[in-house]
Amino acid sequence: MTTDIASAIKALKSDAEFVVSGEPTNEAEYNSQVKFVSGADSNGTAIFGSQLYTWSQVSAKKAELQTAYDNNEYQRKRAAAYPSVADFMEAYTEKEIGSDSTKWDAYKTAYNKVRSDNPKG
Repeated sequence: MTTDIASAIKALKSDAEFVVSGEPTNEAEYNSQVKFVSGADSNGTAIFGSQLYTWSQVSAKKAELQTAYDNNEYQRKRAAAYPSVADFMEAYTEKEIGSDSTKWDAYKTAYNKVRSDNPKG
């Protein structure tokens, strides 16, 4: 996933109203493609005002969000690969109530494999 400009603006101030046309990659594009709403006329049509944030602020926030996303890739991979909660409950119940740890041992092995295959960044 690539972080977009809209996400970066929302992260700077989530209640700011704005419109983004395209995905700006530099200051000139940002200034022409991003418009902040400063109010509305008597017909309810948006009135656009000056830029609330500079390209520098928005692009820095975008880079920060992208870095955070990239640094947590191992978490997303782990979450998708872990055995299910139903598998856990069945294995644990059979171990605790039925005194059979076969499924529990298999669950622990699968769980630990996911962790070793997807180490923390």
